[in-house]
Amino acid sequence: MTIESDNPASGLEGRVTMRLEIARLGSQGDGVAERPDGGAIFVPFTLPGERVQAAISGERGELAAIEQPSLDRVAPLCRHFTRCGGCAMQHVAAAPYAAWKRQLVVEAFNQRGIAADVDPLVSVGISTRRRAALSARATKNGIVLGFHESRGTTVVDLAECPVLTPRLAATLPALRGLLSSLPRFEGEARVRVLEADNGFSVAIDDALAGRKADADLVSRLAMDARTITGLIRLAIDGDVIYQSAAPTIAMGRANVTPPPEVFLQAAKAAEVALARIVVEALPKKISRIVDLFAGVGAFTFHLAERARVLALDSDASALEALARAARNAQGLKPIDVRHRDLFREPFSRKELEGFEAAVIDPPRAGAKAQSEMLAKSKVPLVVAISCNPATLARDARILIDGGYRLGRVTPVDQFVYSDHVEVVAVFKREK
Repeated sequence: MTIESDNPASGLEGRVTMRLEIARLGSQGDGVAERPDGGAIFVPFTLPGERVQAAISGERGELAAIEQPSLDRVAPLCRHFTRCGGCAMQHVAAAPYAAWKRQLVVEAFNQRGIAADVDPLVSVGISTRRRAALSARATKNGIVLGFHESRGTTVVDLAECPVLTPRLAATLPALRGLLSSLPRFEGEARVRVLEADNGFSVAIDDALAGRKADADLVSRLAMDARTITGLIRLAIDGDVIYQSAAPTIAMGRANVTPPPEVFLQAAKAAEVALARIVVEALPKKISRIVDLFAGVGAFTFHLAERARVLALDSDASALEALARAARNAQGLKPIDVRHRDLFREPFSRKELEGFEAAVIDPPRAGAKAQSEMLAKSKVPLVVAISCNPATLARDARILIDGGYRLGRVTPVDQFVYSDHVEVVAVFKREK
């Protein structure tokens, strides 16, 4: 490895410009150049084998020029790439990209002393993301709507977005018009958009500075909403002010109407792939399953085609939507719903008795306390889903130390071009 100074006195923005050889990709997708002293310099948007010039500040480098590009480098799809923080990996070809994402999972398990046999990455393709949390600012030149800059707070005004579904990306201009109907807001508003099976749901927060929308504003926004093709629900600070139809999402044999602020898997194709992997892990004969952190039932309804399911979650609105959909679904085994904060009160070893499988899909923080209860239980099968390989590996260590054997581990590329990866891991109790 060589690091050569190209004019330490000038540099980019007062920093030292150096010539670097990129050795590998880091866990966040940055290229990594190794220092002779054992340290590292992280340079975004570079690839292993490349010789680049970068402006250095501490451990971070800003790419200035590529002198020798990698054969794995490809042209990015989006004009906003490198500025918009939504994507980190549009510059790498498909095969090395998939290998890197799989390796993120391998290394996370390795750090916990677990030699996991990880499947190849399951790809759901680009233009599949059905929901997005956008940021908006009101400026003298109009509404700026998009994602934050990479490692910054400036909002990038999106003219396109190849990771969103085409219909969702096409609504961006109309959303700017809707936001412009609000009283000019200070600071930053949050705009959550969802493409349901029958139209779009939009939820806007933090635009009214804590004030309630008056009748005139509600009426004006509702009229504007009617003019936006496909918009069927609009919520402001949690209150639904316009709805022409209840948004519905098919989950197995059920149709769920998600509340405006509820969690959903980011891509429909990924949700289907995850549910398929979970169901494939079940034995042929099974009668009772517990679904921990069930949400609105992304896995519950698929599980209920095979067995009776107890669904638990701390989000009461999500469970209400799940229960309502279950009452209207046909051809399913009974679904029982229970409100429970599994972080404060994990489902106990005693309560787990009689269940033949547990499915657990916690938030990014993982489920350490619940995993400890599972490790003490006699549940024969645990299927864990996580968007954070690090916390999944931590919880896997707990299960393995409790007598489970790690089986299939499958990464699913739900968050395309980012450094996030969804993972399904199957654990069977040793007899």
